[in-house]
Amino acid sequence: MKIKLFIAVVTAVCLFSCKKYLDKTPDEDLTLKDVFASRLHTQAFLTSMYAGQTWEINPVDPWARSPWTGGSDEMEITFPGSYIHNMNRGGWNAQNILDNWQFAYQTIRKADLFLENIDQLPLQEGYTQENKNNWIGEAHFIRAYDHFMIFRLYGPMPIMDKSKNPDDDFKLIKRSPVDSCVDFIVKECEAAAGLLPITRTSDQLGRATRAAALALKARVLLYAASPLFNGNPDFRNFRNTDGGALFPQAYDAGKWKRAADAAKECIDACTAAGYGLYTAPSNDPLENYTNLFLQNNNKEVLWASNHQAYQHLERCSSPLSYGGFSIMSVSQQLVDAYRDTLGRDVITGYNTDGSPVINTETGYTENGFAAKAYKYWPAGVSNMYVAREPRFYASVHYSGALWKGTAIQTYFSGKDGASKNTTDFSKTGYVLRKFANPLINIQTNTGWDLKTFILFRLGEQYLNYAEALNESQGPVSDVYTYVNAIRKRGGIPDLPQGLSKEEMRKQIWQERRIELAFEGHRYFDSRRWKIAVQTNNGNLYGLNIGAGSSQQDAAFYKRAVADKRIFVAPRDYFWPVPQPELDKDPNLLQSMYW
Repeated sequence: MKIKLFIAVVTAVCLFSCKKYLDKTPDEDLTLKDVFASRLHTQAFLTSMYAGQTWEINPVDPWARSPWTGGSDEMEITFPGSYIHNMNRGGWNAQNILDNWQFAYQTIRKADLFLENIDQLPLQEGYTQENKNNWIGEAHFIRAYDHFMIFRLYGPMPIMDKSKNPDDDFKLIKRSPVDSCVDFIVKECEAAAGLLPITRTSDQLGRATRAAALALKARVLLYAASPLFNGNPDFRNFRNTDGGALFPQAYDAGKWKRAADAAKECIDACTAAGYGLYTAPSNDPLENYTNLFLQNNNKEVLWASNHQAYQHLERCSSPLSYGGFSIMSVSQQLVDAYRDTLGRDVITGYNTDGSPVINTETGYTENGFAAKAYKYWPAGVSNMYVAREPRFYASVHYSGALWKGTAIQTYFSGKDGASKNTTDFSKTGYVLRKFANPLINIQTNTGWDLKTFILFRLGEQYLNYAEALNESQGPVSDVYTYVNAIRKRGGIPDLPQGLSKEEMRKQIWQERRIELAFEGHRYFDSRRWKIAVQTNNGNLYGLNIGAGSSQQDAAFYKRAVADKRIFVAPRDYFWPVPQPELDKDPNLLQSMYW
């Protein structure tokens, strides 16, 4: 049920426009007093906050406001209507930017109103003090989450911990310094964690938990410790209208310890409550990783969004001959990042012409085709795809791979190739496999079931902890323990002993790139590490999709440019604030360099 309040409030910089209302209920006009006089209306108002979040499950369409996958070096989106192309080709600005600002602050306003008025609802049958505490915890979590969603895009932001009324002076609203933003989000997470249950019953899945609050706390502190936010000289001169610095003026190594402690707190609390890394009954590495994203609400999931029988992700990623659009085109750069079965890099870098520097010790070659089949790949596929780590086969559809019993053909004249459709095809010769359910048949429209998208999982916390601990103390034993746990589940050997801090950092960055691929992390990782100017500027590669008359046509397997990208540093590390928001408030500064 959705709620309409007659008390429409001017939004100025950070809320909705002065004539926008909260969503309606079937009851039409309800006053704020009416809402919080009814248990059902109050609960519906709380539930409506979840509906206002970005659709991380949809990286394609502008309305989903989640362009992270195609906006990183993981993927090229073929769909021409995707906003991602504006971002990747330098065509974005304050006039045409996706309005994640407004949507997040709308939800924050709802959380503010809820927390300010929940005491009006008397305790009653079906609404105990425990219920009340739970609901308050959810509102604190959602307020923290949406502030974080703004923070990761815009950096220093207005903190909205009270709802605004029409008589308020909205021109006084301005950005708060980075450290103040982080501290606010952390305190909100701690308030939520003190009130929420660590797990949810089956009828409440999708609602916030203590586990989710602790995970969000750890993530925001990891971001705060990272180079983008921690003493970044590029933004040292970004100051408010009163002259106050918005970014920390010096690097603080202690922030890494704070991040490590928060991640460990999350891991320990979740482990004690029965969470753990997911493994399939077979403990086969391919099934471990595949089923982690197909077994809804498994023991690794700390918080996920529920999307009913949502079909779009499957349709966008499925190859053409299987009824899909084939438009989620995995990059050659990401394919190169997957290691071999012994955990060794097969590609160690690139020459100036974009050709790969091959690690000859691995036996990797891009010439010829597999003479024999193995359980993870069939005979006849390009040697590029032989003896790679299991997570590669669980994540990427490549030409010759078996899917639902038949071979994928993404070469030009193949059944899934560019010759078969003028608009829908893979621009790289690869298609996303991760998240795809083999039981779904798009052509017969059968097999659809509840689709969830994981927003926080324990595996991420392992890597958060390892990264923060390595930066804080170097490669101590716990760093190895938690990275190796992820590697073991993925089917590759432990890290070699004796790594330096810098060598371990490189390993952790690559582990995040592979383990968390397509989950929305690479976009933000490359920015908080300040490497996006290398990873998202220049050529994005795929295969030569305009060639290939057969599965073993060598011309198809030559690297080709799939997209030419522009990243202007340091400007593009943050989004521009939408111009209409700036027009409402002279004290709200545009993001630096915009």
